[in-house]
Amino acid sequence: MAHVLITGGSRGIGAAAVRAFARRGDQVVFLYEQDHAAARAVAGETGARAICADVSDPAAVAEAFSTLGRLDVLVNNAGICHYGLMSQTSPAVWDRIFAVNVRGMYLCINAATPLFLQNHQGCIINVASMWGQVGASCEAAYSASKGAVLALTKALAQELGPSGIRVNAIAPGVILTDMVQGVAAETMEALRQETPLTRHGTPEDVAQAMLYLAQAEFVTGQVLPVNGGFVIT
Repeated sequence: MAHVLITGGSRGIGAAAVRAFARRGDQVVFLYEQDHAAARAVAGETGARAICADVSDPAAVAEAFSTLGRLDVLVNNAGICHYGLMSQTSPAVWDRIFAVNVRGMYLCINAATPLFLQNHQGCIINVASMWGQVGASCEAAYSASKGAVLALTKALAQELGPSGIRVNAIAPGVILTDMVQGVAAETMEALRQETPLTRHGTPEDVAQAMLYLAQAEFVTGQVLPVNGGFVIT
């Protein structure tokens, strides 16, 4: 049984990850920021423990991690996006996207590392995006933040590898979550048609990739695309 912490675990990909690791028999804790009802529902369904914490807040992250006795797997899933022209993206919006998508990972990884070092092993799974690989028009801030996640993943795999800590990333494609609810139907259909597997992904597709990385003991510093072939590099 592994001890797993998942950020952004109350809905979407995070909730699917909580369910997947819980079904595997792991002890799961998840962080969420706002949706108390959704968090209670996921916790009730899975037996996982929910902690309300903004991952961009150092004090909140430190308090959340102080409740953990052991940690084997950290899934950095919490993230936000923004649609709009770069010229119409305010500094406040830009800063908030990086605060959650990048600073949040930095804070959680730094909080998790001492726990990993206790057993000279650990697994970090960072959720990036295919847009971090190739960029997306009208999603410059989001694409830039996810590109930073990919660079962070590769750097930390080298830095933490000698301590027995693996660091990998998942780069999802178009996944059917709340994040795409505001996208026009015709745009979603066009994206589906551009995907070689001719469908959009589900949160469960991404959760299955997380399970693989959690147990792939000789894999580190890699980016696992879960995009149906939309981006092939």
